[in-house]
Amino acid sequence: IVNYKIRKNFEATIMANPEVDALFEVRNAFFLGNYQHCITEAQKLKPPANVAVERDVLVYRSYIAQKKYAVVLDEVKTSSPAELQAVMIFADYLQNPRKRENILKELDGKLNAGLDASNTVFLIIAASIYYMEQNFDAALRCLNLADSLESIAMRVQIYLFMNRVDLARKELKTMVEKDEDSTLTQLASAWLNLMVGVDKYQDAFYIFQEMIDKTTPTPLLLNGQATSHILQGKLEEAEGLLQEALTKDSNNPEVLINLIAVSQQLGKSQELANRYLSQLKDAHSSHLFVQDYLKKETLFDQVAAQYTPSN
Repeated sequence: IVNYKIRKNFEATIMANPEVDALFEVRNAFFLGNYQHCITEAQKLKPPANVAVERDVLVYRSYIAQKKYAVVLDEVKTSSPAELQAVMIFADYLQNPRKRENILKELDGKLNAGLDASNTVFLIIAASIYYMEQNFDAALRCLNLADSLESIAMRVQIYLFMNRVDLARKELKTMVEKDEDSTLTQLASAWLNLMVGVDKYQDAFYIFQEMIDKTTPTPLLLNGQATSHILQGKLEEAEGLLQEALTKDSNNPEVLINLIAVSQQLGKSQELANRYLSQLKDAHSSHLFVQDYLKKETLFDQVAAQYTPSN
């Protein structure tokens, strides 16, 4: 009863004060990888009409993160707002590999014709698809049209993936100027710390820990801490955090990748590493790590075939 009254008072406050961020908790849950909490909390809210679309976007993106693509494809219609249709494109891309070539052609056409900079959701979705296709130039062209914190955070991620720490640092500076205390800014700061060198590894750990203390230990945050430990050579501590993350999301790709590395470095059986790898390939065949691994595996087989064993 008390929680119900608090929520009703909160909803009344939102209606009376439009400047109140009705989606603060929902948005943070999404960015921290706490997808079910994002969905649950969003369903409890009755936000003003002007933020209802963003609420639905966050909910459907959370379903996508849980690989529940059918929910999005069943519920989003051609008559739905443009932002939701963008999310539907992403679900379609992930659910139906045979459609990906056509989806990419449509995106290329829109990109070349000039994208609508006002639809930030579409820009982020398009960038996400291009990122998965390893077309980083196209992804950045989409993101450069937007100035939301999420779009800037994605630029940080891409630049770090490209090993352009200098450009990532410039983007982080912009985020700090916009909102230094935001969850995305803190996450981006931790990501950068993991890339710049030994002196910053522990700083990254503390950032993840502070967010855990404020919210909950999500796989994203636990994996971030584990990465910090790996870089510092604290492999057993890293393995403990990764196992904890695995209990919360048994198919999290980044957690599985780190477990493959840690199990080998700790001298665990090759069977264990192979099990994590098989699980990763089965659940995330489109992941950049898996795609790169399969290419190298094929190349190795081609080279090996050129040689015959000596008698």
